[in-house]
Amino acid sequence: MSEAETEYQHPLMKAYWAQVDTRFPQVEAVFEDVMAEALAVLTREEIYHYLDAARLLGKLGRGVEPMLVFLEEWPSVVKALAEEAVLTDVMAFVMKMQKSPNGKAIAPFLQTLAAVARRLHSREQMQHYLDLCLDLMTRTTGSIHGHHTTFESPGLPAFTEQAPRLLDMLSLGGLKNWAEYGIRNYNNHPERQREYFALESADSRAVLQRERHGTLFADVERKLDLYLRALWQDSDHLVPYSTAFDEIRKPIPYYDKLGLRVPDVFDDAGEIAGIDRYRAVLAHMVGHRRWTKAQIADNWSPFQRMAVEFFEDCRIETLLCREFPGLRELFLALHPKPVEGACDPETTSCLRHRLAMLSRAFIDPDHGYTDPLLLDFVGRFHAALAEGESSTSDIADLALAYVTRSRRQSDQLAKVWFDDTVIDYRDDNRQMWKFIEEGDEEEAFDEKRKLEPDEEIKGLPPRHYPEWDYKTQTFRPDWVSVYESLHPSGNPTDIDRLLQKHDALAKRLKRLLDLLKPQDKVRIRYQEEGSELDLDVALRSLIDFKSGSQPDPRINMSHRTDGRDIAVLLLLDLSESLNEKAAGSEQTILELSQEAVSLLAWSIEKLGDPFAIGGFHSNTRHDVRYLHLKGFSEHWNDDVKGRLAAMEAGWSTRMGAAMRHGAHYLGARKADKKLMLILTDGQPSDVDINDERLLIEDARQAVKELDRDGIFTYCISLDAKADEYVSDIFGRQYTVVDNIQRLPEKLPELFMALTK
Repeated sequence: MSEAETEYQHPLMKAYWAQVDTRFPQVEAVFEDVMAEALAVLTREEIYHYLDAARLLGKLGRGVEPMLVFLEEWPSVVKALAEEAVLTDVMAFVMKMQKSPNGKAIAPFLQTLAAVARRLHSREQMQHYLDLCLDLMTRTTGSIHGHHTTFESPGLPAFTEQAPRLLDMLSLGGLKNWAEYGIRNYNNHPERQREYFALESADSRAVLQRERHGTLFADVERKLDLYLRALWQDSDHLVPYSTAFDEIRKPIPYYDKLGLRVPDVFDDAGEIAGIDRYRAVLAHMVGHRRWTKAQIADNWSPFQRMAVEFFEDCRIETLLCREFPGLRELFLALHPKPVEGACDPETTSCLRHRLAMLSRAFIDPDHGYTDPLLLDFVGRFHAALAEGESSTSDIADLALAYVTRSRRQSDQLAKVWFDDTVIDYRDDNRQMWKFIEEGDEEEAFDEKRKLEPDEEIKGLPPRHYPEWDYKTQTFRPDWVSVYESLHPSGNPTDIDRLLQKHDALAKRLKRLLDLLKPQDKVRIRYQEEGSELDLDVALRSLIDFKSGSQPDPRINMSHRTDGRDIAVLLLLDLSESLNEKAAGSEQTILELSQEAVSLLAWSIEKLGDPFAIGGFHSNTRHDVRYLHLKGFSEHWNDDVKGRLAAMEAGWSTRMGAAMRHGAHYLGARKADKKLMLILTDGQPSDVDINDERLLIEDARQAVKELDRDGIFTYCISLDAKADEYVSDIFGRQYTVVDNIQRLPEKLPELFMALTK
C-alpha cells in the first residue's frame, strides 16, 4: 500500500494511525483489524497507551516484528489479566532488554506474552514472571570463562518461547527452581544453556519432572469456578498468588474487592488431594463473606483479636457443615490436632497451642481433650450456636471471656509454640476487622486518626509511591511515604486585605477573564432541522418564494454548549526557603506566593474551572507532607481563604512524590484537559539525599508518568538559577519569574495563557 493510499475514512482511525507513526507496510495491512480487537477490549485511555507503546517498539531499530507482535497480542494480555496497567511493567522489561545485548529476544518474549498471561491471571503473577526473565537475562548475559566479551543470553529467547508450555506443567515456584538449575549449571556453556531452556536436553526434562508436583490452579480453575457457582452461588473472580517469591512471610489465602486470592499450586496433604484443599479454602472464605460482620478492633489487644479470629473461624465452619455435612470430614483432615500437654507453659508462650486445641475441639466431637476450661468453652460455644447462627459480636464476647479466664503470665514470652497450630486452609481474616481511624475518608482531610503513644500526627494513613533511581534505571518500589491532611486554618480576612491591595490588578484581570469566560449557548444557523425558527432566514426565504425564486430550506437554528472542560491543580512548594526575603522587597517569598495564589484562585473561580490547591514539603523519604488547601469541589470561600492565610513553610522539596500524589486526585477528574501547575523556588532536594541529581531525575520521571496519563505539567520557578536544572525536569514547559515581586501579576496571566 503506498503512502498516498494510506487514507483511513474514519477520523478516529486516522488519528490512531497518526499516533502509531510508522511506515511499516506489514503494520498497515493489519492495522484496522488489530484496532477492531483493541477497541473491543481497551478503554479510550488504554488505547492511547497501547498505541504509544507500539510506536516505541517500532522505533527500537529491531524491525517490524516487535511492533507487529505487540499490536496483535496485547489486547489478549489485557483480557487475560483484566488489568491494562501491566503494560508499564512489560515495557520496562522490554526497555531493559533493548539496553542490553538481548534486543533480539524482544519479539519472542512478546510473542508468548498472551499465552503466559492466560496461565497467570494477575498482574502480581505476571510481575513474578518478568522478574524471572530479568534474573535469567542478567545472570546469563556478559562474559564467558573470565573473558569480557559481551554476548546475549543464550537461554532467554528459548525460555520465553517455552514459557507457556512450562507454565502448563509447573507453578511459578517450580518454574523458578527449574530456571535456577539451568542458570547455575550452564552459565558458562552457551550451547548447552540454550538446549536446557529449549527443553531439548535430558537434564532439562529430568529437572522439569522433579519440579512437577501438586495441583496447579491453572488446571482446576474452571472446576473451582463451577464449584463456587453451584454450591455457594458465588461468582467472584479467582486470583492466584505464588508462595515462592516471599521468603520472609509466606502469603496465605485472603479476599478483597479484586477477588478470592488462592495459591497457584496446592500439594496433596496426606490423602487429601490438592483440589480438595482448594475447595476447603474457598468454602471457608465464602462462609466469612456470608456470615462474618467486621468488628471494631481499636481497643482489643493482639491476643484478644487472635482469640476472636479462632472462635469466628470455628463458628463459620460449624455453619458450613450444617449446610453441607460432608465438609466436616474435609476440615478435620486438614485441621492439625495439637497434643494436649505438648507445650511447656513455664518456658514457652502456649497461647497459640491452647487456641489450636480449642479450635479442634469446636469442630471435632471426638477430640479427646480433658482440660476443664477447654471443655467448658466447647459447651458454651455449641450452646451459643444451638438455636441459630449466633453472630460475630456474640462469638467475640465468648472469645474475650476465654482470654480473660485462660490468660497466663507466660503468654508474654518471646518463645512461641507453633507446632500443630497452623491451619492453612483458613484465610488471614483481614476483612474481619475495622478500625476507627477518623479521617479515613478521602474527603475528610481535617480529621486526625487515632495515634499510638509517641506517634506524630500525620492525618490520613500514608500512600506509598515509587522513586526513580537514574543510576540503575529502575524504580525503588514503595520508597516514599506521603502523608496528607487538610491545612490548618487562619484568618480569612487576611486574604481579603491582600486582594484589596491588588484591586487595580484584579480589575484588569476581570476584563481578561470576561474574554475567556465560556458562553453557555452558541447559535448554529442555517439548519434544515433545529430547535427554533431563524426569523431572518425565514423571511428571506418567504420573499424568495413570493418572487418565484427557489427558497432556502435552512430556516431553523439550533444551539450547542461552548464551555471549557479543564481541571487544574496548583501544587505549591512549601519548603523552608520560602521564608527568605524576596530580592528588593520587605516581603518573604511565602507572602508573595500567598498574594499570587489568592489572585489566581479568585480568577479561576470567576472562570468556573474545577480547581484545587495543594502544598508539599518533606523530611526524608519516610515523611513527605501533602497539605490540601482547596479541593476541586470547594468554592472560593472563607474556609479556603483561611487555609491560605495560615500557609507556613518548612523542611525540604521532594517534588516527584508530591506530583505523583497530586496526579492521584487530578487524574480522577473527568476533563478534556488536566493541568498541573507547580510553583517552586528551588530544585528538588531532601536531607537524606547526597546525590543532587537523584531527585531531579525522579521529578523528570514523574513528569513523564503524568504526561503518559494525560496530565499536562507546567512549572513556575522563582529560582534565579533555575535554568541549570528546570529544563531537565520539565523540558520547555516552564517559566522562570526573575522578579518575584511581579508574581501576583504573572501567575494569573500565565494561567490564562495556558488555558485560553
